[in-house]
Amino acid sequence: MQYKVIPVTPFEQNCTLFWCENTRAAAIIDPGGESQRLTAILEDLELKPEMILLTHGHLDHAGGAVELAERLGIPIHGPHKEDAFWLDNMDQQAEMFGFGDARKCTPDQWLEDGDQVSLGDEKLEVIHCPGHTP
Repeated sequence: MQYKVIPVTPFEQNCTLFWCENTRAAAIIDPGGESQRLTAILEDLELKPEMILLTHGHLDHAGGAVELAERLGIPIHGPHKEDAFWLDNMDQQAEMFGFGDARKCTPDQWLEDGDQVSLGDEKLEVIHCPGHTP
């Protein structure tokens, strides 16, 4: 497993690319924004994006998820269902903080504690650790 941390948005929140070395299958974790830049980095690294993973529903982590998922034709997994409030109000968060392109987000799959996510030859285990959000 390899990774690259990419600060995005005016908040410079960390978006992380995880990928399987053998297959080049990649997950984009917490794409808060800058989908065009993230797409260019994926191409430069010759990665094959398979999914977006959201750790929680705050704007700076999930604000770019819908645009990036549409651009790449990949699903969004996570966060935990208790974060639905944040995702349902993404457009209001965007207006409040001046993020014009963030849109409401409904993931293709909610993630629960103990779930496993396959990425190429690798498996990631979901550990629910609420506190920063539900």
